[in-house]
Amino acid sequence: MKPTLAACIIPFFIGSACLVQAQDEKPVAIDTRYQTEIQSLAKRPAVQSAFKTFVELEPQTRQDLISLTETASPPFKEQVRARKYADMMKAAGADSVWLDEVSNVLALRRGKGRRKTVVLEAHLDTVFPEGTDVKVKQKGDTLYAPGIGDDTRGLTAVLAVLKGLEKHSIETDADVLFVGAVGEEGLGDLRGVKNLFKPNGPKIDSYIAVDGDGIDGIVHRGLGSHRYRITFKGPGGHSYGAFGIVNPHGALGKAIYYFTQEADKFTREGVKTTYSVSVIGGGTSVNAVPYESWMEVDMRSESPDKLNGIDKLLQAAVQRALTEENQMKRAGPDLTVDVKQVGDRPSGRIEPTVPLVQRAMAVARFMGVTPQLSVGSTNANTPIAKGIPTVTIGSGGTGGGAHSLNEWWLNDKGYLGMQRILLVLLAEAGVK
Repeated sequence: MKPTLAACIIPFFIGSACLVQAQDEKPVAIDTRYQTEIQSLAKRPAVQSAFKTFVELEPQTRQDLISLTETASPPFKEQVRARKYADMMKAAGADSVWLDEVSNVLALRRGKGRRKTVVLEAHLDTVFPEGTDVKVKQKGDTLYAPGIGDDTRGLTAVLAVLKGLEKHSIETDADVLFVGAVGEEGLGDLRGVKNLFKPNGPKIDSYIAVDGDGIDGIVHRGLGSHRYRITFKGPGGHSYGAFGIVNPHGALGKAIYYFTQEADKFTREGVKTTYSVSVIGGGTSVNAVPYESWMEVDMRSESPDKLNGIDKLLQAAVQRALTEENQMKRAGPDLTVDVKQVGDRPSGRIEPTVPLVQRAMAVARFMGVTPQLSVGSTNANTPIAKGIPTVTIGSGGTGGGAHSLNEWWLNDKGYLGMQRILLVLLAEAGVK
């Protein structure tokens, strides 16, 4: 059922100071000046009109969601969706739209003052490989398709915010750079956002990522990760005839044992830090000494020191295992090891007292929900690690089944997501 216009303007919520607490964090007060700022912004006639427009746009936003979802965007192959999204941004009225060398979509909306640049970003890629059926199916009011929520819904929310700004001629003081980023998922390793922050990239002063659903979540801490593919290599040979040569499986087993023993002790204290030997492989036959044995390892922490610390434990375990296996050989060449880093997501935090985080909290409070501060692994990791004011917020509505073939999204007052994004953006970019 389409909401009536009477229901589409968020209520003014004027209350006393609010305390927000994240897990393992001290309560944080929302400064009343930011609550007052948001209340004043929301009262502006143009902003109220944009709120209505987001409801009026619901049928088109839904169609945009279906169209983009059905445009496959597998890891490292986001170009087709990128071109389509760029066309949508042009049609929405951005001043200039282009694709950079890694296929990020960048759409600039110039501000009046132009003294700073605020990024509003969602990611183009999904986790699903080429050939996955991405046809959208509807059951009742719910849409089902791989990638429909993560993060295709975010792309459509960012697009709708641009449409609202353009339709009602809302001018910001800062430039706003709308971004559809590649490489957020898995082994994409945040390559799209890392490219934005290369030395000759655009000047970026604040960063708002849109990922996930709902209107209460605020990610202000980056969960960093180091990922490795480690391969022990030997000559290989017949299990009887070549007996005595180095065995890569023996080294891999030792490396896993030594690493997990030390990592277990290391992670029992301090900031939560995790580790997982996630995939292993190698070998050709039961009657053959393998010529290689490999594993993929994932380590995570929001503390750079803890992440580097557990990384050192992994490296030490690998070298110890290599040395011991070589000492056991009776014939043939030594075992070698190839340690390849396949993922490096930086970690860090933006303090809740920083204006952008305060503004995001004040908007949630204004909309009648309790802000939920949290840590996450998103495109925000890169700017957070660089100390740039950054948050990741949801796109509204309700979803689930992310990274599964049964992923779904329900338009439960989804327009509230765009209203929220607009308020956070305008508060950070300034309004003329």
